[in-house]
Amino acid sequence: MAANTIYAVTGMTCEHCVHAVSSELTRLGGVTGVTVELVPGGQSAVTVTSDEPLLTDDVSAALDEAGDYQLAGPEQR
Repeated sequence: MAANTIYAVTGMTCEHCVHAVSSELTRLGGVTGVTVELVPGGQSAVTVTSDEPLLTDDVSAALDEAGDYQLAGPEQR
């Protein structure tokens, strides 16, 4: 069964940011999909679909690799 988790992410301002974040998160093992509801300059909702729940540290590291993006709050399932 797939896990859908929504992360609040700050630092995203444009479609380039969406692509960078989506690309890095897709590289995490077990991730099958990423969608982003962009809120420029605010907290964007990033939904990650994966085979199993991801470790928050792995998500944070992927966001850091993508650019200056950070988790803003606890994830929602």
